[in-house]
Amino acid sequence: MAVEKPKTVSYDVKALDAAAAHVANLLSTEPADIKLGIGGFSMGAATSLYSATCFIHGKYGNGNPYPANLSAVVGLSGWLPCSKTLKRKIGQEEAARRATSLPILLCHGKGDEVVPYKFGEKSSQVLSSNGFQNTIFKSYDGFGHYTIPEEMTEVCAWLNSKLRFDGKST
Repeated sequence: MAVEKPKTVSYDVKALDAAAAHVANLLSTEPADIKLGIGGFSMGAATSLYSATCFIHGKYGNGNPYPANLSAVVGLSGWLPCSKTLKRKIGQEEAARRATSLPILLCHGKGDEVVPYKFGEKSSQVLSSNGFQNTIFKSYDGFGHYTIPEEMTEVCAWLNSKLRFDGKST
Protein backbone atom coordinates (compact mmCIF):
# COMPACT_ATOMS: atom_id res chain seq x y z
CA MET A 1 0.00 0.00 0.00
CA ALA A 2 1.50 3.31 -1.09
CA VAL A 3 1.56 6.15 1.39
CA GLU A 4 0.39 9.50 0.07
CA LYS A 5 3.21 12.02 0.26
CA PRO A 6 2.04 15.43 1.50
CA LYS A 7 2.25 18.16 -1.09
CA THR A 8 4.43 21.15 -0.37
CA VAL A 9 2.38 24.30 -0.37
CA SER A 10 3.83 27.77 -0.61
CA TYR A 11 1.73 30.70 0.46
CA ASP A 12 1.55 34.17 -0.95
CA VAL A 13 2.26 36.00 2.29
CA LYS A 14 1.73 39.35 0.56
CA ALA A 15 -1.84 38.33 -0.36
CA LEU A 16 -2.48 36.86 3.10
CA ASP A 17 -1.25 40.10 4.68
CA ALA A 18 -3.56 42.10 2.38
CA ALA A 19 -6.57 39.95 3.30
CA ALA A 20 -5.78 40.13 7.03
CA ALA A 21 -5.24 43.90 6.75
CA HIS A 22 -8.63 44.31 5.04
CA VAL A 23 -10.33 42.46 7.91
CA ALA A 24 -8.39 44.46 10.53
CA ASN A 25 -9.34 47.68 8.73
CA LEU A 26 -13.01 46.74 8.97
CA LEU A 27 -12.58 45.98 12.67
CA SER A 28 -10.82 49.30 13.29
CA THR A 29 -14.13 51.14 12.90
CA GLU A 30 -15.58 49.39 15.97
CA PRO A 31 -15.62 51.13 19.37
CA ALA A 32 -12.58 50.36 21.54
CA ASP A 33 -14.66 48.68 24.26
CA ILE A 34 -16.14 46.08 21.87
CA LYS A 35 -14.82 42.51 21.97
CA LEU A 36 -13.83 41.57 18.44
CA GLY A 37 -14.25 38.15 16.93
CA ILE A 38 -13.41 37.07 13.41
CA GLY A 39 -14.35 33.98 11.51
CA GLY A 40 -14.83 32.53 8.11
CA PHE A 41 -15.61 29.58 5.92
CA SER A 42 -12.99 27.87 3.72
CA MET A 43 -10.62 30.64 2.50
CA GLY A 44 -12.32 32.95 5.00
CA ALA A 45 -11.32 30.50 7.74
CA ALA A 46 -7.74 30.53 6.43
CA THR A 47 -7.77 34.34 6.52
CA SER A 48 -9.16 34.32 10.07
CA LEU A 49 -6.55 31.86 11.29
CA TYR A 50 -3.74 33.77 9.58
CA SER A 51 -5.10 36.95 11.21
CA ALA A 52 -4.97 35.17 14.57
CA THR A 53 -1.27 34.44 14.08
CA CYS A 54 -0.68 38.09 13.11
CA PHE A 55 -2.54 39.20 16.24
CA ILE A 56 -0.49 37.06 18.60
CA HIS A 57 2.74 38.19 16.95
CA GLY A 58 1.62 41.83 16.86
CA LYS A 59 2.48 42.19 13.19
CA TYR A 60 1.77 40.93 9.72
CA GLY A 61 4.16 38.70 7.80
CA ASN A 62 5.65 41.83 6.19
CA GLY A 63 6.51 43.30 9.61
CA ASN A 64 3.83 46.00 9.71
CA PRO A 65 1.96 46.23 13.04
CA TYR A 66 -1.30 44.31 13.37
CA PRO A 67 -3.82 46.82 14.80
CA ALA A 68 -6.82 44.73 15.95
CA ASN A 69 -7.28 43.23 19.40
CA LEU A 70 -8.96 39.88 18.80
CA SER A 71 -11.12 38.17 21.42
CA ALA A 72 -12.23 35.06 19.47
CA VAL A 73 -11.60 33.28 16.15
CA VAL A 74 -13.80 30.79 14.27
CA GLY A 75 -12.70 28.71 11.30
CA LEU A 76 -15.18 26.53 9.40
CA SER A 77 -13.95 24.01 6.81
CA GLY A 78 -10.61 25.77 6.52
CA TRP A 79 -6.92 25.47 7.27
CA LEU A 80 -4.03 27.35 8.84
CA PRO A 81 -1.77 28.98 6.23
CA CYS A 82 1.94 29.28 7.00
CA SER A 83 1.70 26.72 9.79
CA LYS A 84 5.39 25.82 9.48
CA THR A 85 6.44 29.34 10.49
CA LEU A 86 4.09 29.57 13.47
CA LYS A 87 6.67 28.45 16.04
CA ARG A 88 8.93 31.38 15.10
CA LYS A 89 6.04 33.81 15.61
CA ILE A 90 5.40 32.66 19.17
CA GLY A 91 8.93 33.06 20.47
CA GLN A 92 8.24 36.26 22.39
CA GLU A 93 6.64 36.29 25.86
CA GLU A 94 3.82 38.63 24.82
CA ALA A 95 3.01 36.48 21.78
CA ALA A 96 2.94 33.34 23.92
CA ARG A 97 0.57 35.04 26.39
CA ARG A 98 -1.76 36.09 23.58
CA ALA A 99 -1.69 32.61 22.02
CA THR A 100 -2.57 31.01 25.34
CA SER A 101 -5.58 33.22 25.93
CA LEU A 102 -7.07 33.53 22.42
CA PRO A 103 -10.11 31.24 22.03
CA ILE A 104 -10.31 29.49 18.65
CA LEU A 105 -13.09 27.23 17.40
CA LEU A 106 -12.42 25.08 14.34
CA CYS A 107 -15.17 22.97 12.74
CA HIS A 108 -14.79 20.57 9.83
CA GLY A 109 -16.86 17.97 8.05
CA LYS A 110 -15.25 14.56 7.68
CA GLY A 111 -16.57 14.31 4.12
CA ASP A 112 -15.22 17.67 2.95
CA GLU A 113 -14.24 17.22 -0.69
CA VAL A 114 -12.81 20.74 -1.17
CA VAL A 115 -10.66 21.26 1.93
CA PRO A 116 -9.83 17.77 3.20
CA TYR A 117 -10.73 17.02 6.80
CA LYS A 118 -7.09 16.23 7.60
CA PHE A 119 -6.16 19.88 6.84
CA GLY A 120 -8.57 21.13 9.49
CA GLU A 121 -7.48 18.50 11.97
CA LYS A 122 -3.78 19.25 11.34
CA SER A 123 -4.42 22.99 11.74
CA SER A 124 -5.93 22.36 15.16
CA GLN A 125 -2.98 20.19 16.17
CA VAL A 126 -0.45 22.79 15.01
CA LEU A 127 -2.24 25.57 16.88
CA SER A 128 -2.49 23.52 20.09
CA SER A 129 1.14 22.37 19.95
CA ASN A 130 2.29 25.97 19.48
CA GLY A 131 0.66 27.41 22.58
CA PHE A 132 -2.91 28.07 21.45
CA GLN A 133 -4.26 26.29 24.51
CA ASN A 134 -7.82 27.51 24.05
CA THR A 135 -8.40 25.77 20.70
CA ILE A 136 -11.40 23.51 20.15
CA PHE A 137 -11.76 21.25 17.12
CA LYS A 138 -15.20 19.88 16.28
CA SER A 139 -15.71 17.31 13.56
CA TYR A 140 -18.94 16.39 11.87
CA ASP A 141 -19.62 12.97 10.37
CA GLY A 142 -21.23 12.77 6.98
CA PHE A 143 -21.03 16.31 5.74
CA GLY A 144 -18.81 18.01 3.24
CA HIS A 145 -17.82 21.54 2.31
CA TYR A 146 -20.88 23.30 3.69
CA THR A 147 -22.43 24.19 7.02
CA ILE A 148 -25.31 22.54 8.81
CA PRO A 149 -27.72 23.92 11.43
CA GLU A 150 -26.11 21.87 14.22
CA GLU A 151 -22.74 23.47 13.46
CA MET A 152 -24.19 26.99 13.38
CA THR A 153 -25.96 26.40 16.70
CA GLU A 154 -22.67 25.30 18.25
CA VAL A 155 -20.79 28.27 16.76
CA CYS A 156 -23.39 30.71 18.12
CA ALA A 157 -23.29 29.14 21.59
CA TRP A 158 -19.48 29.21 21.58
CA LEU A 159 -19.37 32.86 20.47
CA ASN A 160 -21.94 33.79 23.10
CA SER A 161 -19.80 32.18 25.79
CA LYS A 162 -16.49 33.68 24.61
CA LEU A 163 -17.67 37.18 23.74
CA ARG A 164 -20.20 37.30 26.59
CA PHE A 165 -23.21 38.30 24.53
CA ASP A 166 -25.38 36.81 27.26
CA GLY A 167 -23.38 38.32 30.15
CA LYS A 168 -21.76 34.97 31.06
CA SER A 169 -18.41 33.49 30.19
CA THR A 170 -17.00 29.96 30.03
